[in-house]
Amino acid sequence: MNIFAKNKNLRISHNINLKHIIIRLAGDSGDGIQLTGERLAKLSAVMGNNVVTSSDYPSEIRAPSGSLEGISGYQMSIGSMGNYTSGNKVDLLVAMNPSAFKLNLELMKKGSIIIINAFSFTKKNCMKAKLSNEFFNFRNMLNYKIISINMNNLLKVILKSIPLTSKEKERCKNFLALGIVCWLLNRKSELTTTWIEKKFKHKKLIVEGNILSLQAGLKYCNSNNIFGISFNIRNIKKNSLIKGAYTYISGNTAIAWGLICAAKRADRKLFLGSYPITPATPILQLLSSYRQLEVFTYQAEDEIAGIGTSLGASFVGALSATSTSGPGVSLKGEFINLAVAVELPLIVINIQRCGPSTGLPTKNEQSDLLQALWGRHGESPLVVIAAKTPNDCFYSTYEAARIACKYMTPVILLSDSYLANGSENWRIPTMKNLPSLEIVNHMGKNLSKTFHPYKRFKNTLSRPWIVPGVKYSEHRLGGLEQNEFGNTSSDSINHQKMCIFRHAKISNVAQEIPFPDFYGNKYGKILLLSWGSTFGVVRQVSSNLIKQGKHISHCHLRFLNPLSLHLKHIFSAFCVVITIENNLGQLYIKIKSEMGGCIKRINQMHGKPLTAEYIESYVKRVFKLLEI
Repeated sequence: MNIFAKNKNLRISHNINLKHIIIRLAGDSGDGIQLTGERLAKLSAVMGNNVVTSSDYPSEIRAPSGSLEGISGYQMSIGSMGNYTSGNKVDLLVAMNPSAFKLNLELMKKGSIIIINAFSFTKKNCMKAKLSNEFFNFRNMLNYKIISINMNNLLKVILKSIPLTSKEKERCKNFLALGIVCWLLNRKSELTTTWIEKKFKHKKLIVEGNILSLQAGLKYCNSNNIFGISFNIRNIKKNSLIKGAYTYISGNTAIAWGLICAAKRADRKLFLGSYPITPATPILQLLSSYRQLEVFTYQAEDEIAGIGTSLGASFVGALSATSTSGPGVSLKGEFINLAVAVELPLIVINIQRCGPSTGLPTKNEQSDLLQALWGRHGESPLVVIAAKTPNDCFYSTYEAARIACKYMTPVILLSDSYLANGSENWRIPTMKNLPSLEIVNHMGKNLSKTFHPYKRFKNTLSRPWIVPGVKYSEHRLGGLEQNEFGNTSSDSINHQKMCIFRHAKISNVAQEIPFPDFYGNKYGKILLLSWGSTFGVVRQVSSNLIKQGKHISHCHLRFLNPLSLHLKHIFSAFCVVITIENNLGQLYIKIKSEMGGCIKRINQMHGKPLTAEYIESYVKRVFKLLEI
């Protein structure tokens, strides 16, 4: 029986041209949702689209099959230039089971397409999803075009002649779904076929099964005309792109590459001491594969050992980093303090997640800002930098390394799970175009027999970075307070002097902070202030409201300590400043205490990014109050 024989001569009614489309894939964590989403996103990027993605997955290693708690999701915005986020309301949903359908229905636009795997919509699975049979009779079902395909039965026929187990055949349904979506979006399958051959090269039957499933999805749509339409997504205009080599990159990959480039530019070896923790582990995994570039990684027995080895590597001259999430930063606090006291460069990477304690380890939040600023005992100042997009993770990491080396200080780099797991197009910079990394030391002829390890340079107040083994540079470093000669000192006046120096050194970094990322007029009624991963959605809201004639602007901060010297002047030109964060108001606390003025806030912490609709509705209410 040829399952593609039916309606063989049918063709689609018409193609629809779109500027961009938002797609979401959802199913059990064992359904290959993340893999499928990543393949579709990369394929779209290669074909010339601008792609921004985000993903979410359950905390459990494997939640009960078909349960609401076990749903994994992958969302992407595909189109031409101008998409700042992975989108909010969805145009196309692929739901592998009733739980995936129910959880994501609220995200769907009116008139959107929902593809469901009919095989999984059994009475038992609907009960797991707390989905009654009457649910599908509700009038709101008329708002969607639901395409029901029995993917499991299709696979039985397609893969009948291949000696795979029933479970292995079922696992191929993600590529069947990918083939269906590729047909709908007019995507070619050749690149994915090549990828499958490379990915599963040691499993020939798996390769054959996945490729057949992918092709079956395309053929099934072509033969049965199940949609009646297909979509052509507008590509990025070539004249809008800067010439160069482009790739598709996630936030964690960008951080790893940023560290490598910074070490090469500084002519130092790179060392990462770390302990696996969600969602920071991929940084350790990726860097461990770059030994040929003088990258050294150490998977420690715990978080404390991870940062301890990194600080030791910094002492002997390596560009050193440690990667973790909020719980790990708590454990690393004493070693961060030691790095502040001995004034050694160290990059502490915090990929934030929901807390406190274990919290929601796979969900998104920006709740570690106060921890980064003040989560240590004593007077312990350091620099805090936050990345704003997946590709900005590269530049923020590089900047963190530059500041750490120039000012001899630990720098905390804040990212979060939205950026870490999200991806977007990125133009690869050339090494010569990256800023130089200043390594301040007194090697060779500049050393004398009266070397002082804490004798400071006037322009930065940083000390020299001298590695062991250099003649005349013998010195001691430790957690007890020291004087400029490197000797332990319990003198109270010296202690205050050293604390003031360390504070002044960090304050000096503000002189290097450029004018913040700013959008809109330099004056107006409302200024939206964001940091970290809220950049995209706030920029989108600002753009929407400016088009509606509202006097609004957007300022985004990369440096959270110290703050930009431009901020007071910027704030003075607006009636109201509104901070927007995925927490309960942590930047608000710092801005209110240091800047004063009329500061309001928008806060939410549902474990997912803020939506444009939520922010926009709040801002419009503030506009109404200003007009009274």
